Amino acid sequence: MTQTRRNPRPLDAPRLEELALAYVARFATSAAKLEGYLRRKLRERGWDGEGAAPVAEIVARFVAAGYIDDAVFARARTGSLLRRGYGVRRIGQALDAAGIAEDVRAEVRAAPAEQRRAALALARKRRIGPFGPDGADRALQEKQLAAMLRAGHPLDSARELVNAPSIAAAERWAAELDGEE
Repeated sequence: MTQTRRNPRPLDAPRLEELALAYVARFATSAAKLEGYLRRKLRERGWDGEGAAPVAEIVARFVAAGYIDDAVFARARTGSLLRRGYGVRRIGQALDAAGIAEDVRAEVRAAPAEQRRAALALARKRRIGPFGPDGADRALQEKQLAAMLRAGHPLDSARELVNAPSIAAAERWAAELDGEE
């Protein structure tokens, strides 16, 4: 016996608001991501209300109520990505994809000392440079350098870690800027 799949009913204003509230309750989000989610739901299900769908009004109301704060979202996302070892370029791409404005991105940009600690965290996690096998050949070093660059770290930082002679030297390099924040 085959089940027929019912098409979901088109959305109206109260149901659209319920979807928005459920989304912000479940996920840390930005205003742009909430707007994209609501527009996608409208494309999938259609609109059954009067006039145009009130997506912009719902997003504005949620921002005014404090349910969404792009600066808080950006700070949390930046901290999370730094702890995972990502560099500023990759963090900037993630915040741009979330629709975070440039002025907010500049406000939460990591200091040079934080960037170095993130690079060190990635090197540890991925066994790069002195954290990897002893006597890495040139091909392995190039792969490690490419991994650091893909993670968003600048070339000079990636080279410092890939070519670090010891774990202590890598840790010293990462700690050089700690007092300058």
